[in-house]
Amino acid sequence: MKLEDFEDILYEKEENGICTITINRPERRNAVSYVSFLEIYTVLEDMEKDDSAKVLIITGNPEGNAFSSGGYFEPKFFEKVQKEIRAEIDLMDIAQKKLSMALWKFSKPVIAAINGLAIGGAITMPLSGADLIYMAEDAWLGFYFSKRAIIPEFGSTFMLPFLVGFQKAKEICYFGDKITAQKAYELGLVNKVLPNEELIPYAREQALRLIPPKGPYLSIKLMKKTMNSYFIDILDKTLDLENKGLKKVFRTKDFNESMNSLKEKRDPVFIGR
Repeated sequence: MKLEDFEDILYEKEENGICTITINRPERRNAVSYVSFLEIYTVLEDMEKDDSAKVLIITGNPEGNAFSSGGYFEPKFFEKVQKEIRAEIDLMDIAQKKLSMALWKFSKPVIAAINGLAIGGAITMPLSGADLIYMAEDAWLGFYFSKRAIIPEFGSTFMLPFLVGFQKAKEICYFGDKITAQKAYELGLVNKVLPNEELIPYAREQALRLIPPKGPYLSIKLMKKTMNSYFIDILDKTLDLENKGLKKVFRTKDFNESMNSLKEKRDPVFIGR
């Protein structure tokens, strides 16, 4: 994919080394698709080749009233994607292993500025790929996988227990209750909670602290590489297991029921099959 082909995100590069990805689908509350994830992957490739690109901030278009509402599903969506782009997408990589591993191995610092609701992949992606996560005080997280009769992705079945402990991680995943910004901070899922209008300025301020002249950029990159390296094999295996599990649950009656209930705006009635 070429940078000029982007449709779902805005990608900006500044002379000071700060790069920004803005999830830019406000008409669907910044929901993300396979194409969105490919665009983010392409940004990582571009930044790795560009020595002047030093730190990445990921946020959502505020007009969407969300950081991202999660996965975007539409019948025949893939048929509308350009053939050249389709060739780069593996529909069987439901857990987004390609992007997860690229984020984990990405040599430069990543900051997520969660400026609204973040549901499903919109929170598991930052947990997997962001070094620092800042959150607006009126934002919230939705680990709604059990409500959709599926399992988490982006390696979060490893990352969540690692961050909050097994018991709390299972409670979050099993019940899928809404998590406020303050609760996310107390759980250790985010680094700081700020008033909405202060979020992006603060994220930018922190980004500048990571790069020259304020930050020892090389040592920070080496810190990241050293911290992440031990867990690469674990994440790789976890993503394979997530892909296997997701392929299985997508064939269940419970998953179909969850989709129908979503369309009909009612609670699902699961049968365990």
